[in-house]
Amino acid sequence: MLILVANLGSTSFKYRLFRMDASGGEVIAKGGYERVTDYAEVIDETLASLQRDGIIASAEAIDAVGFKTVLGKNLSGCVMADQAVIDALDGFTAVAPAHNPPYAAGIRQFAKSLPKARLVALFETAFYQWATDASATYAVPASWRDIGIRRYGFHGASHKFIAERSAELCGREDVAEIARRLYLDGPQSVTGTPLRVVSCHLGGSSSVTGIRNGVAIGSSMGFSPQSGLPQNNRVGELDSGAIPYAMRTLGISLDEAERQLTKESGLLGLSGVSNDMRDLYVAAAAGNPAAQLALDTLVHSIRHWTGAFHFELGGLDALVFTAGIGENGVAIRAAVCRGLEPFGIHLDAAKNAACAATEALISTDTSAVKILVIPANEELVLAREVFRKLS
Repeated sequence: MLILVANLGSTSFKYRLFRMDASGGEVIAKGGYERVTDYAEVIDETLASLQRDGIIASAEAIDAVGFKTVLGKNLSGCVMADQAVIDALDGFTAVAPAHNPPYAAGIRQFAKSLPKARLVALFETAFYQWATDASATYAVPASWRDIGIRRYGFHGASHKFIAERSAELCGREDVAEIARRLYLDGPQSVTGTPLRVVSCHLGGSSSVTGIRNGVAIGSSMGFSPQSGLPQNNRVGELDSGAIPYAMRTLGISLDEAERQLTKESGLLGLSGVSNDMRDLYVAAAAGNPAAQLALDTLVHSIRHWTGAFHFELGGLDALVFTAGIGENGVAIRAAVCRGLEPFGIHLDAAKNAACAATEALISTDTSAVKILVIPANEELVLAREVFRKLS
């Protein structure tokens, strides 16, 4: 089965073409475009280039297209990308303005460009659909909850891959199989001791998720992708009382407050330098206190959520770092793990320093908790789930 995984950003389009079967899959082509203003144009150009390069004989050779949709109103899971999905994306455009419109446009265009292909949406919130009501509910009036205000959690495809791969690396194939088949079968019971994992997806957008036996118990992210850890230029966690106070005191509108919280906050707002970790390390090393504060605040938040899930899980078997910062951030990993030896978390400094964007075990041989670096592979998760859905 040929499955095209489409990753649509506010001004970008990236794709990977997978050949999938029951035994697994492989990437046979990939590419992308930046500064996109017309999705129809780049989607049709993608299909044409795949034919010119001899990857496919015709556009009709593509059996399915998978979309890593972010947030739908009253809809989650792995579902056929039909009008109901478009309506769900449109219903939460105000919550995810950078994500939902591009995916709605992409689904519409692929339906025109590949009328015979089957379209499948895997919502980022899907991985959290079995979390308890208590972990997902805000203490707001019923009328707020009735319009969908709750904790959803994001980066679901990334954390699901970590659930699968960390179980394999911990020698728990039973849990790995539960994680792989989660969207088809739902959570399954485990014989013996539970596998308890905290997954740290650290990149331009970051989140921490607690995972028990391959199933998410909660996420640092909540109602929108603006929540949880400090993001590259998004605020992360914020007391709701701060918004009306800032509006009144600074004399700014709600739209302006929202713009500042989503465009000028996070690591950029803290440092005043950049939202790129590489720039922040250079500035901090040169003695810039604001850049150092940005780094320290990010580490503090990672440790806060890791500790919360460690407690909720009743212990920890593996601590995992993934995504761009998690995979390359030697100093961030060291800072997160510093002083945690009493909890059985022993980082091997040499292994940590030697690891950059490769899968590795970076804990000491005597560490009770495995510390793992696992490169993100969200596209593979999506291709697998599309194949399972259609099979």
